[in-house]
Amino acid sequence: MQAGIPPVEIPSPLGDIPGIVARFLCRISPIDTCCERSVAMDRLKSSHLSILQDQGLGLFPLVTAEQVHGRKVSLITQPSDHPLPDVDGLLTIRRGITLGIYVADCAPVWLVARDGSAGALLHSGKKGTELAIMKEGLGALIALTGKPAEEFLAVIGPCIRPPCYEVDFAREIADQASDAGIREIHDAGICTACHPDRYYSYRKEMGMTGRMLATLTLLP
Repeated sequence: MQAGIPPVEIPSPLGDIPGIVARFLCRISPIDTCCERSVAMDRLKSSHLSILQDQGLGLFPLVTAEQVHGRKVSLITQPSDHPLPDVDGLLTIRRGITLGIYVADCAPVWLVARDGSAGALLHSGKKGTELAIMKEGLGALIALTGKPAEEFLAVIGPCIRPPCYEVDFAREIADQASDAGIREIHDAGICTACHPDRYYSYRKEMGMTGRMLATLTLLP
């Protein structure tokens, strides 16, 4: 990470949606994450919470998922002290809770109602994309809100891409969103493996690395 650039991004164009806050916490250079995942996550936890505090989100409980590279999504109605088991996607209409997904080459996908009334955050790598977790998440949001697909927008965050990876699952996620009826789809177009100074990359760092944190909060 270049000096002077904070390790947090606002996924475009989510900064323009009323009543929500979306963030992407990148590599935190001073922290040594060349270690097993559990150790790296322990080292990153306090910094992630501190950054969320600095972003004005410190009062909102963080809810995360176990992330098993599946397609299951869960409706979040209350805080949870532990990652939700067997889940790779979180959705909510509950205001005042922060959804969180960890990634290090897999794509974070935000699905957000244009009026800021509902949203989902998905973990979609090669396997999750093959299982169409994007369509699962969107279907759950439609069932929950009664809104049609065109009332949601999709944002695909930084993830590994060709030529650093043999599968362009970001493009497949976008195609799935389009096929499902979403009209506004945004892709960051950034390869995590190409920018190790800014992002963690599981493949480039051979598994010994940290995780970025993608978040979505519906403000009270």
